[in-house]
Amino acid sequence: MNRKILLVEDDMLMREFITDYFKKEQWQVYEAENGRVGLELFERTSVDLVVLDIMMPEMDGWSLCRRIREKSDVPIIIITARSEDDDQMMGFELGADEYVTKPLSPRVLVARATALMKRKEGTMGQQGNVLAYGDLLINRMAHTVTVAGAAIPLSPKEYELLLFLTKHYGKVLSREYILDAVWGYDYYGDLRTVDTHVKKLRAKLGDEGRYIRTVIRVGYKFELEA
Repeated sequence: MNRKILLVEDDMLMREFITDYFKKEQWQVYEAENGRVGLELFERTSVDLVVLDIMMPEMDGWSLCRRIREKSDVPIIIITARSEDDDQMMGFELGADEYVTKPLSPRVLVARATALMKRKEGTMGQQGNVLAYGDLLINRMAHTVTVAGAAIPLSPKEYELLLFLTKHYGKVLSREYILDAVWGYDYYGDLRTVDTHVKKLRAKLGDEGRYIRTVIRVGYKFELEA
């Protein structure tokens, strides 16, 4: 079955250009010229991936990303002419999975979309209450973690952090977002708390960098190295 993509882009030529490349790779493409139409299409169509521009009339990409994320965990790629760190941070905090700046190569965009789908479809195995990432197993019922069959002793907060990162597999998460989600909005510590706990997790899981990767100046993401 062909994968389905919702492409939301107000530039007609850019939209057609991108659509042609996705169709060549056997994707079924639904097109929308603004955020409002994009949301309407999303609500009545089942898609595997959303690619959306930021600067659009009627409803901008930030608002559309937020509305979609309220309803679904479908992968989202944001495309924009702006490359500022604050924009990237906002995109990731709203739940975007990838961030691509213009001028962009449609071929690269298709490759990123395909890689994102492969990660979502095939890398994470789930059997009941057990999450599997290669030889890392997380038993959510027993609150236990093993790597290659060896038990990994984690503190309650380390376990909570690991589970939170795995639930957002492949997404770049800012330190601020992790701190608020895992420690709570009323926590008075600083961002070094996140760095310290990630460092401890890496040491306990072994093979540093295989699971939890640092994304320079942005934050962390959890994924299994191929």
